[in-house]
Amino acid sequence: MPHDINDRMIPLYEEQVAVTKKAVISDRVRVSTSVEERSVLIEDDLERGGLHVERIAVDRPVHSAPEPRQDGDALIVSIVEERVVIERRLFVVEEVRLTRTSTTEHVAIPETVRVTRATVERADPISPAGSE
Repeated sequence: MPHDINDRMIPLYEEQVAVTKKAVISDRVRVSTSVEERSVLIEDDLERGGLHVERIAVDRPVHSAPEPRQDGDALIVSIVEERVVIERRLFVVEEVRLTRTSTTEHVAIPETVRVTRATVERADPISPAGSE
């Protein structure tokens, strides 16, 4: 279908919307911090260990070296030596008795503890644009 010169063209228009954003300060706050110090007393129980060593002469013949053994709270370690007799024998010549002791002592240590606190306050309100 050919266009006739008498045909008119009507342009069509369309509106489009563009959205933009702008940051606006609407309110202000003031934050301040302060550090408080206070003394505290730290208390705890401390355990202190000790060792009591007792040497006991025995002089007893044995066929082989005895293993260390426990007798109540004490660990007994036998000390042996070889002696030449008509035959060779082992003799326990001494025992070392190790007894563990323990004491508990209450301690109090003064110490300073710091705490930071924050305070938030509203600042003066912002005036509407143009009225400042």
